Amino acid sequence: MGHDHGHAGGHAGGRAQDRARLRWVLVVTAVVLVVELVGAYVAGSLALLADAGHMATDAGAIVLALAASYLATRPATDRSTFGWHRAEILAAAINALVLLGVCAFLAVAGVRRLLDPGTVDAAPMVAFALVGLVANGVSLTVLNRSETGSLNLRGAATEVFADLVGSVLAVVAGLVIASTGFQRADPIASLVIAVLILPRALSLLRDSAAILLEVAPAGLDLEDVRQHLLEMTGVVDVHDLHAWTITSGMPSLSAHVTVTDEVLDQLGVGEILDRLSACTAEHFDVRHATFQVEPVSHREHEDLGEPH
Repeated sequence: MGHDHGHAGGHAGGRAQDRARLRWVLVVTAVVLVVELVGAYVAGSLALLADAGHMATDAGAIVLALAASYLATRPATDRSTFGWHRAEILAAAINALVLLGVCAFLAVAGVRRLLDPGTVDAAPMVAFALVGLVANGVSLTVLNRSETGSLNLRGAATEVFADLVGSVLAVVAGLVIASTGFQRADPIASLVIAVLILPRALSLLRDSAAILLEVAPAGLDLEDVRQHLLEMTGVVDVHDLHAWTITSGMPSLSAHVTVTDEVLDQLGVGEILDRLSACTAEHFDVRHATFQVEPVSHREHEDLGEPH
């Protein structure tokens, strides 16, 4: 006897808004990329070139995020029973790996420029960096308005934030060069950008891996879930309890629940299942739950050799 409760309407609507945000940010990113490439060439700035390179990876990452988000809207099939929601998580993981690659490039290029500093034209460097700063600030504001908790969107926001920081550092480096002539301010800014990107990239990769490996959602204590279910009338045992995340913002749970024959006869399977689903939804915000209800009299037949 099984039961499944799911609510996808609001989730789908939120994802559609996320795609609109990503499209807008993609346009802004592409424009700023061209501006900063021109600025890097004119000013001879590694910091601007690094930021432009990161903007290029951003544009690719946003295209990937959009494609994954569209894939996630495809309906489930007999083989892809949860649909294509995991495509968003794969995109987030790829974004994280690209960010790590950007960090490595900035580290190598920055060290080389420290050892052999070139000449940077500070005035255009500051001007072009200010354009990137404003554009990235607007893009980040748009992305942060999302309330879906999408890991895919978070990956895009992480990259835009890194760009914003890069633009700030490029402006500061340009001002330092203009006022003091200290040319190494440019590669130092590049190295600081790499240091700031690294922990955010690792965090995104860790969270993506946790979902792909079907680790229980953060903040969900399965022992606490078990105790709540056991407190319900007639429930004598909860086993084969599993929790995972289909995609960001969509935690799922399944369990076998043993109920006394008397309560099962009195309430009926439907009422018991409704109570179990209401418990996990209200106390743990898990709205995609599947339960198998078993009478006590069936307990001796339940063990089919599966690990509990």
